[in-house]
Amino acid sequence: MGDAKAPYQLSKTALHYMGGLLAHAKGFTAITNPLVNSYKRLVPGYEAPTHLAWSLRNRSPLIRVPAKRGVSTRCELRMPDPSCNPYLAFAVMLKSGLDGIKRKIDAGQPINQNVYTMSQRERARLKIDSLPGDLNEALKALSKDELVQSALGPHIYERFTEAKKKAWHEYSAVVHSWELESYLTVY
Repeated sequence: MGDAKAPYQLSKTALHYMGGLLAHAKGFTAITNPLVNSYKRLVPGYEAPTHLAWSLRNRSPLIRVPAKRGVSTRCELRMPDPSCNPYLAFAVMLKSGLDGIKRKIDAGQPINQNVYTMSQRERARLKIDSLPGDLNEALKALSKDELVQSALGPHIYERFTEAKKKAWHEYSAVVHSWELESYLTVY
């Protein structure tokens, strides 16, 4: 991934790999963040990143490239939830990164300022998109990303989405204590 003579000391392979991760991140979010509760940590302004960008120094974008270079050069995808199946997560992340290398997907310029403090207009100008906001949105994004589906294979894809749609439906049909506390006495 390292190239001492390249901008940021990152090889074209590294930049394309990150481009693939960014291009397919929405599609694999349901895999890397598989629970309804996973999205409680994917909230703008908190520790886990929600914006599709990369950075050399800042932790608010989705991908961070640590300062160490040479054989230690690497990128960190910072949004997978600890509840994910690591085999499925690595499969979709690897296939996405390799697609970036194969198709030479541009990762864009690094975003080295705090994305969370940017206005919506500034993020739009820099073409910084966001991850899905909940499991239902993530499943819709997965249904549109054929590359991520192919990394899973048809059997796993179908069983996974069936189980997660069921979980989302069950969650959506329950009245939660927060709703009771917030609305019962008001309405």
